Amino acid sequence: MLVPHFKDEYWLSVGYGVEQQASREGADIIFYEAGGYNSVAKQILQIDRCIALQPKAILIGAVSSNHPDLIAALKRAEEIMPVYGLVNELHAPALAGMIGVDWEQMGSKLGRYLQANSLGKKSEMAVLVSGPAKAGWTGPLEKGLRSALKNSPIAIAAVYGADTGLSQQLALVRQALQEYPNADYLIGSAPAIEAAMGLRAARPDLPQPALAATYISHTVLRGVVNGSVIAVAFDDPIEQGRLAVKLALTKRNIKKNLAENLQFIGPEVKVITRISRPDNVRLVSPSNYFPYIQ
Repeated sequence: MLVPHFKDEYWLSVGYGVEQQASREGADIIFYEAGGYNSVAKQILQIDRCIALQPKAILIGAVSSNHPDLIAALKRAEEIMPVYGLVNELHAPALAGMIGVDWEQMGSKLGRYLQANSLGKKSEMAVLVSGPAKAGWTGPLEKGLRSALKNSPIAIAAVYGADTGLSQQLALVRQALQEYPNADYLIGSAPAIEAAMGLRAARPDLPQPALAATYISHTVLRGVVNGSVIAVAFDDPIEQGRLAVKLALTKRNIKKNLAENLQFIGPEVKVITRISRPDNVRLVSPSNYFPYIQ
């Protein structure tokens, strides 16, 4: 399994689901971490390592949705074994399947929740702190969010994007709050909301917009529980990891059916709030979980 990085807690939950299902199936999993969304060359090298190992299948959370060198590397891999895209949008004809959700729907469902639960002002301002455009999921997410907010009092004043490491997202949060101190909402990736929560605790003198996350992490979930995060779009990353292993261990002839209309196979997108948070359901990986990385 290849992932962009584990700096973002979200991927820990995906990895946990992968390991959990692999254990049930008696399969071995090898993890590779590219180091971030700027690490195309490293992920390509990792694909070539996978080819040399000749596993039953490759699961890839791609660092780029359409980089030509990455697409070419996946084509080389597909000649030997099935390749499945995981979570991140990936425009590769070689794929045997895609496990994930529609990121436009992620944005849309969060936007509809915000519209229905707005502050009641005649006009409200939001800033969006997201990942890099090359990641593939950021564009559809923003599109869905804007579409859902189109006829609401909430307007997105600015969009900021960078790699989803905590330090990069913290820098964007600082910039957003400085440039839009009157923002009513800060909508952001999980690391962006984590950064905003930490900044709020350390600097109570700074602007205090309502926080909404575009996807879940351990820290975001704690924020939902304690009320500091009003809502998070939830795509069940653990279940996505489980589904990926199930699909990868299925007979290869599934590729023919999927390739004709390659769509995401994944859980239903929901919005989690303090009130709607389900009880006795694991939403993220255990706090002490971290995969062994090659």
